[in-house]
Parts: sequence; C-alpha cells; structure tokens
Amino acid sequence: MSIATHRLHNQRLVGAPLDSPEAVVRWLGAVQAQDYHGAKWALALRSRGAHDAALDRAFDAGRFLRTHVMRPTWHFVAPEDLRWLLALTGPRVHAANARRYRQLELDEPLLRRAHALFTKALQGGRSLTRQGLADVLEAGGIAAREQRLAYVVMHAELDALLCSGPVRGKQHTYVLLDERVPPAPALARDEALATLARRYFRSHGPATAHDFAWWSGLTVSDARQGAELAGADLERVAVDGKTYWTAAPSAAVEVHRPVVHLLPNYDEHVVAYRDHGHTLDPAAAVAWRTRAGEPPGTHLLARDGLVVGRWRRTLGRASAAVTVDLLVALGRAERAALARAAEAYGSFIGLPVGLNGS
Repeated sequence: MSIATHRLHNQRLVGAPLDSPEAVVRWLGAVQAQDYHGAKWALALRSRGAHDAALDRAFDAGRFLRTHVMRPTWHFVAPEDLRWLLALTGPRVHAANARRYRQLELDEPLLRRAHALFTKALQGGRSLTRQGLADVLEAGGIAAREQRLAYVVMHAELDALLCSGPVRGKQHTYVLLDERVPPAPALARDEALATLARRYFRSHGPATAHDFAWWSGLTVSDARQGAELAGADLERVAVDGKTYWTAAPSAAVEVHRPVVHLLPNYDEHVVAYRDHGHTLDPAAAVAWRTRAGEPPGTHLLARDGLVVGRWRRTLGRASAAVTVDLLVALGRAERAALARAAEAYGSFIGLPVGLNGS
C-alpha cells in the first residue's frame, strides 16, 4: 500500500472534489486555521469551483466557524459539530493551558467575570473584534492585553461561550456561540470518540493511533479506543510493522501522476500526522538536513503527495507571483503540473499568476 497515495485520495486532494467548502470541513472533521487565508486555500483545493471571495461570504454567513478546539490553536469546524467536539476535546486543551493560566493569574473567579462581561456585551446578535473584547474587559476592571487577552478569549471559546463572527474589514470578530450555532443533541463520550475516529481515519487515513492523538489532542489510549469503537467502519492495515487505520473497505487507489499541489501552511495533508515519514520525499529530507537547520518554511510544495519544496506568493494590484524553492529537480511533466497548480491558485485569488523558480 502506498500511504501517500491513499492519503491524497482520502484527503480529497485528487479525485472528485467536494461540493462546497463547508462539505470539506465536515469531511475532514476540523481544519487547522490559525492562518485564515491559508486555511481557505486548503478548503478550495478540495472543493469544486471555490474562490477566495466566495469562501469569505460562506464564513461570514456562519456556514463554517473558526474557533479553538482540539489542540490550542484555531480550527475551522462545522457548526453542527462544534458543541460535541468542544465537550470531547475542550477539557484536554484547558489542561494543556493550565500552567499558562496560572502564570497569567487567570483564576476561575476572574474567568467567570470575563465570561459575564462578554455575555452582556455581545447578547442580541452583536459582534466585537478582539480589541473590542479587550475594551470590554478593561471597562469591567480586568486587565487583558496581549497574551492575557488571548488566553481569556480562548478560555471562553473552549467553554462554548464565544465563536467566530463575520470578518469586519480585515479584523475577525467574536459572537456568542449560542446565538450563532443552533442547539444540537449532546453525544455520549464513547459516541463522540467513535464519531471523531471515523471522521479522522476516513479523511486522513491510513494513519496511526499516535497520528490521531496528535491531531485531536486526545491521549493515545483515547485514540485507540475511538478506533475500536468505530468498529466495522474502519479497517486495520499493517505497514512496516505498524498498525494503520483507514476507512473500510480499503480499496485500491490510483493517482494519475505526476500531480503537484501548492499546499498552504498547516495543511491537513501535512500537519495532521505525528509521523511525517509518509509526507516528506526522502531526497527532499536529505536536502533539508544539509541546510544547517533551516526550517521547512510555511507553504509547502508536494509532488505525488510528498513534500519536495516550498512556495510563497507575492500579491500585486493586477497580478500575483508564486515563487518556488525546490529541494529536488522536477522533470518536464512535473513542471507542467506545477504550472497548472499555480494557475489554479490564480483562479482562486482572481489574479493571473506568474511562476518563478521552477
């Protein structure tokens, strides 16, 4: 089994695209999104005819949300999944943040006061930027700037009080979750574990329990339990002495090579795994080690599912440039595939794109 090939297919980076960006969010379970613009491109890569402005409109309408869930970072989440995901993973993120809460002197009474202030300021469908939330806290006698503010707001998100509202100019806003997200039945913990395991291994598999634990923020024990609870929906596959799970049945997958992707930073194809052995091209890995510890960079370039370089964009008023930094040489057919990937990115942002460095 080629794990990279199966992941390309299950991640919907090849084959039939999904019908909408929110369908991508539901399929993947959650999409890491601390870089809002990069995360939109991740959705567009997997959906049919998605354009940057259309994704902004879908986000502003609340068709998918951006909040802290699972690990201590932002993710895109489907509204109908947010409550049970927070109930399952929120306590783990709070535990990971506990030391920082203490360092910032954020005790339970103060955080409850902050929650009450947020509720009063936002009720009735109002939205506030992060600066607006800071002003609310300051007016209520709570000093909250920089890291202190970030952790107070994250705490409110993890407690299902706040979630993302529409973007105002270039500023993200916050609203009351109960006014943005329709009520939904609670899931028992075992049902939530099984549901998340099905979503992850169906869309990210083949992957290990350690991969699932890293992605979800749960323990490895919980990850294994979730895979077992998913039952016949998942299939175990042994590769090089390791146990991987994927959707059952695991059918043969073909990819018309070469296929090149300009992946955004934190794309699920890369960031969703603890072990990157099936993500990084071996020759590229050797080349990276010779760069004296230079980090891989942000946006990653993948050939046939394996990272072989990185890329960056430069936006102008009437055009854009994509500059690639390759760690391995590309053949003629691969360069043509790269040109098609750059053209697709240009279509997404609505600008003609020139390609440099290939």
